[in-house]
Amino acid sequence: MKRTLVVGVDGSPESRAAADWAAREAVRRALPLHVVHAWLWQPLVLPLVQDRSTEARRAEDILREAEGELTHRYPGLTITAEVLSDAAVPALLHAAKGAELLALGTRGHSALVGFLLGSSGQQVIAAAECPVVSVRSAHGRPVALPELGEVVVGQQGGMEESTEVLRIAFEAAAARKVPLRAVRAWSLPPVYGYSPGSMWIADQFGGLEPYEKAALEQALEPWRRRYPEVDVVEHVERGSAGHVLLTASSDAQLLVVGRRVRESSVGMRIGSVAHAVLHHSACPVAVVPHS
Repeated sequence: MKRTLVVGVDGSPESRAAADWAAREAVRRALPLHVVHAWLWQPLVLPLVQDRSTEARRAEDILREAEGELTHRYPGLTITAEVLSDAAVPALLHAAKGAELLALGTRGHSALVGFLLGSSGQQVIAAAECPVVSVRSAHGRPVALPELGEVVVGQQGGMEESTEVLRIAFEAAAARKVPLRAVRAWSLPPVYGYSPGSMWIADQFGGLEPYEKAALEQALEPWRRRYPEVDVVEHVERGSAGHVLLTASSDAQLLVVGRRVRESSVGMRIGSVAHAVLHHSACPVAVVPHS
């Protein structure tokens, strides 16, 4: 599914907020929106009354209700809708293949909830091939955000590591016609992290902070050329990346961060920075996979 925005719904206020955010984003970018609802027939072992056809109709009703609301609010938007016959995580991962982004609802300043409970939301974010946007809810609508608020992006590492993260951030800023704040947080390495080679490199720039500023400028340079209409604010600050990003994005429309997928004995991980901003950011957070 190329150049399509996808949103998962389950009838909850959180998923309706995500659907509304995704629809507005699709309108901004002149892209179609694909609304999906995951439903898998799993008859209970307990002797309770349960009818497959009734549950199937309920799944269709959830989907059609979401589709109808969006069609009413955004009459010019191309919307398709589909019930996915699978559990939530594999269904969403399948829907996200080739999509521009996947939007999911989240509630409060805690774990992702809605039709993704517990660690399931983290599994989707960690394994999705496209960016996943977490949208907070206020009475079934996205949390009110400043209309002229910036897009904020966290940049770390080198140019190759930043490519997809910066692409998403520049596209979002261009679509909204707002400035982009590019944030690079840095901290002093521990004593065992010092090496003659690394300190020599930093010394060539006059210290660690000038080195970090130069690294940010280098990563941004090709994207400035590609999006000359986007005003870029360079923000280099010493401190914890999660804290610096949360402070910088307090009045933002969107926060964009990257993540690496790491397999571990306890499953998929999204990284400490993405984990922190997902749990505490007031604005939508786009988590972008990168190598």
